[in-house]
Amino acid sequence: MYYLLAIAALGFLIVVHEGGHYFVARWCQMRIERFSVGFGPGILKKTSKKTGTTFQLAPIPFGGFVEIRGMNIAEDVDPDDKHAYPNRPAWQRFVTIFAGPATNYLSAIVLAMALYTCHGVDQAHWYGVSDVMEGYDSHGKLEAGDRLLEVNHVPLFTDSGTSLVDRVAAAKGAPLTLKIERGGVTMDVTIKPQLDYDRGPLKEIAKLAPSVAPQIAMIVKNWPDPVWRIGVKQEPQYLVVHIGVVDAAQRAIVYPIIQTKAIAAGLYGIVFGNEQADPGGPKRMVEEFQRAFKASLVQGIKLLMLLSVYLGLFNLFPLPALDGGRLVFLGYEMVTRRRANPKIEAMVHMGGIMVLGVVMILVTLNDFHVF
Repeated sequence: MYYLLAIAALGFLIVVHEGGHYFVARWCQMRIERFSVGFGPGILKKTSKKTGTTFQLAPIPFGGFVEIRGMNIAEDVDPDDKHAYPNRPAWQRFVTIFAGPATNYLSAIVLAMALYTCHGVDQAHWYGVSDVMEGYDSHGKLEAGDRLLEVNHVPLFTDSGTSLVDRVAAAKGAPLTLKIERGGVTMDVTIKPQLDYDRGPLKEIAKLAPSVAPQIAMIVKNWPDPVWRIGVKQEPQYLVVHIGVVDAAQRAIVYPIIQTKAIAAGLYGIVFGNEQADPGGPKRMVEEFQRAFKASLVQGIKLLMLLSVYLGLFNLFPLPALDGGRLVFLGYEMVTRRRANPKIEAMVHMGGIMVLGVVMILVTLNDFHVF
């Protein structure tokens, strides 16, 4: 079931994007030859008697396409054919191309509105355990997924009161009684914090002579103070807060804006900073959807919202073969009121398609751990 949900979610992303191109092209009176989900020869086909458009399902799940009469730059087009893509006004061609990414953004807003209205919004409220590190007293006592409710019988929350880090530091090594929730059952666990010498020469000294390391740390200047730790990696756990329709609408509208800024910051860090890229293809996306839907339907919808923004933003990049690359040429035409050289535009897009194809093959091989 989760696999089918993952496939359906991936198909949703493709159909929404291409549906944007399709409906706006129809509105602009362009003739659409084919609507394909996936690339390659059609496995399942159905031709509309009304419009003549062939709808097909193809085997290569890298995306999809809408084939509009005359959109292929190398295609011979009758100059008197008013329904061919190149014979329509420039603004109509622009909005047709822009409609794909715009529809992805719109779908993210609609999904967010439905989720916030029916489910509510998640507010970080509890400390959760994402991982337990070896070498600490908590190893074997705490588990990933545990919720930390109290420290020494005092309630613990992420959005109010003293933080977990401050409470561990204040204990100065004294054992802590943690009340945790695991699988719906609460229990008390006693954890003894320990000093963590994780920087500089003091780390090696602590390994060789742990009893004298604190004294050396106090004597030698400019060494960082040791930190008390219980050896868990934290993650927020959320409290569902129900909100009104107006608040839900406001949050839904700003959701794509917030995510676009976050994605752009991440890409900037990958290109100009020290962040590590983590590429994934269709297989990876299906696996992520499976994992999300197994957690809950809400998590699956959240991932669908996020990837809708990702797909919309990615296609707006001004790169050959992407919607953004076509919009650059159309923008040039609208500003200068003359079309770019068709041969140059065809070469640019063809080169982009080849590069994009190679990238997708490499990403797919990476999905199967070939590298």
